[in-house]
Amino acid sequence: MADDPLDSSPSASAAAAAGGVSSGPRPALRPRREAFEYGLLPIPKLVFPEGALTQTLSQLKERLAPGGPRVGAAALAEALQIPAEQAALALGTLAAVLPAEDSALGEDGSGSADLRDLLLFLYIQSYKRLVPRVHKDSPAVTDVWPSTSAFDGYLSALSPIQFVRSNSRRFMPSQADEEAHQLSYLQKHMTNILTLLADSIDGEGDDSMVLTMETFEHLGFFLQLSEGTPLSQAATFFANSDPDMPAAPVPAALVHDWVLQHIASALEFMAEKTVAKENSQHNAFDPDVTMSDAVTNTRIHSSSPTGSSAPNYPGYYRNASFVEGCSKTSVVKQASDLKGHSIKVLNCHDSVIYILAPLKYATVYGCSDTTIILGAIGKVVKVEHCERVQIIAASKRICIANCRECIFYLGVNHQPLIVGDNHKLQVAPFNTYYPQLGEHLAQVGVDPNVNKWDQPFVLGVVDLHDSLSHPAGVSDVQAESTTCLDPDLFTNFLIPSWFEVEGPTKYNPFTLPEVYWASQRKKHASLEDIQKNIRELEIDDIRKKELACALHAQFKDWLYGKCSDTTVMIGWC
Repeated sequence: MADDPLDSSPSASAAAAAGGVSSGPRPALRPRREAFEYGLLPIPKLVFPEGALTQTLSQLKERLAPGGPRVGAAALAEALQIPAEQAALALGTLAAVLPAEDSALGEDGSGSADLRDLLLFLYIQSYKRLVPRVHKDSPAVTDVWPSTSAFDGYLSALSPIQFVRSNSRRFMPSQADEEAHQLSYLQKHMTNILTLLADSIDGEGDDSMVLTMETFEHLGFFLQLSEGTPLSQAATFFANSDPDMPAAPVPAALVHDWVLQHIASALEFMAEKTVAKENSQHNAFDPDVTMSDAVTNTRIHSSSPTGSSAPNYPGYYRNASFVEGCSKTSVVKQASDLKGHSIKVLNCHDSVIYILAPLKYATVYGCSDTTIILGAIGKVVKVEHCERVQIIAASKRICIANCRECIFYLGVNHQPLIVGDNHKLQVAPFNTYYPQLGEHLAQVGVDPNVNKWDQPFVLGVVDLHDSLSHPAGVSDVQAESTTCLDPDLFTNFLIPSWFEVEGPTKYNPFTLPEVYWASQRKKHASLEDIQKNIRELEIDDIRKKELACALHAQFKDWLYGKCSDTTVMIGWC
């Protein structure tokens, strides 16, 4: 697939100049997917009815503005009448999805947020995500996925087992579908959003509402231009402003026209790409990436040809890399293999996926019977709709939603967020290392001295951001929490030394709780006793060696077999 330029489109180059938009090719305007993918919280009091959304947020702005331009957790909790811990979670989530670090808010959200960012964050809590088209043969798969969920009839279409058996990927929204949906949402709500951000000046009519260049840049919370160009540099009404003499505010109506014209051009471009793709010879493959793209920049260790890894589609997704559709294989990705600052592991089955790189965001979606190692994630890990997976993750934050029979080995600086319809989840302390792990943790700001793996923050069972109707009162039902893994079942996971890469990290940088240390010491002592007895046997050295290797292999099978057969086969070095 040829690279599709982000900086221009056929419709954009032909568009006439209007409202501050130049007649030349327009920079491609895209939604910041991080805000929509990692910034939504299923807290009922943060999700306002669409009909009263603008009025409610305007009143909130009036209530908070007298306290200054910044808002802390206590003020937010009082204004919204929510518990203090939920207000702190909201600010921490906001900090994790901002396009640039806000020093006053802090990386963990413990400070105070800019009121404009907070209003935008609260506004998109009303966003409803796309849901899959209903599977045509749902009864045929009811035996492989529980049907007791609040999403009954829809979650069944998301089963990773069903995906493998019936190619249900075609029923799921593609990355392009989701991005177009997000742009359409912003297009619909831009008038109200700008009204919230604008300042009022003396006068009447549209010209009485203005935006400063600084406020205009806050739209970068959920809109971005290619190559990281600041929004104000692309808008002629603010472009080339003298840093020593800030540009004068401009009418909100002018900004409104500029944004809507760029969104319309982007949506038209996406539609043209979709039509062209559907008409091409590649339409039998994955709707997002062709097979030729899927095998680039990927290290796959398996005799099976079924594993594939999809890099970001350059026409839309320069900030993300993909590992998708792997089955019965192992995949290793290091920093040199990845593009952008995020990774998505999608619809993998019976595999082991190693992501040994420093990144900001990670998504694991629709996987089953798979072990996934996430080396160092500086913002958020989100694990959704997975079954019988093991996640080993070192991260600032993790959100777990709609998962079943999964084990999470965590090194996390903040409480794991548990939402949705979960069943039989177990958590345990982080249990591995690789030579560059310490460097990667420092690079993304994860502190190995702080680990809240066993302190889950549990929210509602229903995802308030899905485009489904739910029975009254269901949103108040608390999600099922996690249990701690039995220390006797805890083992260290050893990453294979497939590549001769040197590094300073020689052991797990996260400290194990004493009860888990004690279990490890007991297992090591048992192994040493077996080895000692073997040495004392009166048999020749060759037979001793054979017996020792056989027992050692069986011992490892016993250790790992209690957690995952996949780990037995691939996880041991």
